[in-house]
Amino acid sequence: MGRVTERRKVLRIRDGAVSIRPDTLVAEEPLEIRLNGKPLAITMRTPGDDFALAAGFLVSEGVLATASDLQNIVYCAGATADGSNTYNVVDVKTAPDVTLPDFTLERNVYTSSSCGLCGKASLDAVRTTARWPIADTPPLRVTPELLASLPDRLRAAQRVFDRTGGLHAAALFSEEGELLDTREDVGRHNAVDKLIGRALQNDALPLSRTILMVSGRASFELAQKAVMAGIPVLAAVSAPSSLAVDLAAETGLTLVGFLRGSSMNVYAGQDRIALREPAAQG
Repeated sequence: MGRVTERRKVLRIRDGAVSIRPDTLVAEEPLEIRLNGKPLAITMRTPGDDFALAAGFLVSEGVLATASDLQNIVYCAGATADGSNTYNVVDVKTAPDVTLPDFTLERNVYTSSSCGLCGKASLDAVRTTARWPIADTPPLRVTPELLASLPDRLRAAQRVFDRTGGLHAAALFSEEGELLDTREDVGRHNAVDKLIGRALQNDALPLSRTILMVSGRASFELAQKAVMAGIPVLAAVSAPSSLAVDLAAETGLTLVGFLRGSSMNVYAGQDRIALREPAAQG
């Protein structure tokens, strides 16, 4: 699988038996994202789908919205002192009429594999920059049974996880439950950016008739990315953060957490859940 995985020798202890054996690990390398030649952000990611990752990141930042906003993306040759190409630096060139971030703010964002866009936790910023207000999208209704089927389908699509046990995954499903796309990465926010970036490249934004399913927890950053891509439903196998719930409530995003088996918690946007009987008050 190329640079996606690497092999390392490990000391293995199982029930008192000791052996030395090779183990498959997920690769993690930095990716610098440049915008029209200027450094913008560095993220730790699993190599692969780097162009989609960069495009999706810029959708989340409110820079890109349609395929026509994107002129091209290239790896930067001569990224090291000796002039070699590390394939760890990409430059995104936008169309001439695209409004760019204010580089005078010295906003060089470092995003780790766990935190996403640390420091950008403004509900107002997301609400005012979203191109496709979720509350204005055509009504979408999903059943609890459909939602309950998604974690297993996401897990079945995690090819690299099966070899390493060390990757997060994100998948897009249609409102009927059809798997549309899935991506893996050491950072869950990167996996989501790769999905959104591929949708931008295919001129498929907004994703207003889809469900975003993620492994792990639902952070503010993931809710932000869903809102910026016009995704109306975000489901996670673990807990959401309080700020993710606040953002979902502010924007009309349906946010589902602790989606395990037939159980789930709906934290916001309950109107999109098609219930067979009224919810009991507790």
